[in-house]
Amino acid sequence: MNGLSRTGSLGACLLAALVISASAVLGGCEWSEGAGQESGQALRSPGGPDAGGQAVRERVADPVLAKRSESSLQATARSVNGKQVVTNPDAVTVVVNKQRSLPEGYAPGDLVEPDVPFTFDGPHEKRHMRKEAAAALETLFAGAAQAGMELRAVSGYRSYQRQEAVYEHHVRTKGAGEAARVSAVPGTSEHQTGLTMDVSSPSVGNVLGSVFGSSQEGRWLAAHAAEYGFIVRYPEGLESITGYVYEPWHIRYIGTVLAPDIARSGLALEDYFDEANMKL
Repeated sequence: MNGLSRTGSLGACLLAALVISASAVLGGCEWSEGAGQESGQALRSPGGPDAGGQAVRERVADPVLAKRSESSLQATARSVNGKQVVTNPDAVTVVVNKQRSLPEGYAPGDLVEPDVPFTFDGPHEKRHMRKEAAAALETLFAGAAQAGMELRAVSGYRSYQRQEAVYEHHVRTKGAGEAARVSAVPGTSEHQTGLTMDVSSPSVGNVLGSVFGSSQEGRWLAAHAAEYGFIVRYPEGLESITGYVYEPWHIRYIGTVLAPDIARSGLALEDYFDEANMKL
């Protein structure tokens, strides 16, 4: 083979090699670009570069609002034989009232006796509360003592059977109409939840009456109960909503997540847990 032929053959080989390399490189670029596009589509949201983050933020709900929403009146009751029965009787956020009954035969499974001073001696079911509420009551009483307030526990848990006796007594002594304003029909009493304690003070003779609300102990309790997870369940001026007269002595445990927010809102539980009053 002469020099010209060898040069031509070498050039052809080099040209072929370049074509093959270029094809490989281009093929690689096309694959890489496609993969990059796919990755970009997975990372970007159709709404724009920040839409994904916005969606995440929207899903992270305010913990107070989230707890309030999951405990709403609409989400926690069902109709049984023509009456509304709560579906969350063991929740500390349960709402029991004249329109919302506890399930038949309900009794809390974790009743204990809080280590606080009572107005009476000897064993009795009304010395008990649910465990979490009892611990909170002990802390509340300790806080009151540090503030120079002398509180006494009067009546906590009340079984269905005992509520029957209490309600019938009110009917006999006050009449059905007045009994309905001051006492609950059996099965609809907050005392049966184990989350409530009636509280008074020696300064007012340990009575359960409106006089307690105007005492220094009653004022302290109204101002500070929420710090310990309690609320005054039946506030003054809200009888048309709660169904009961003002009871400054009746405190209800609902937990430290919601109690301060409820106190600030000035709402009764019936309104606080109504979805119509929630800003979602």
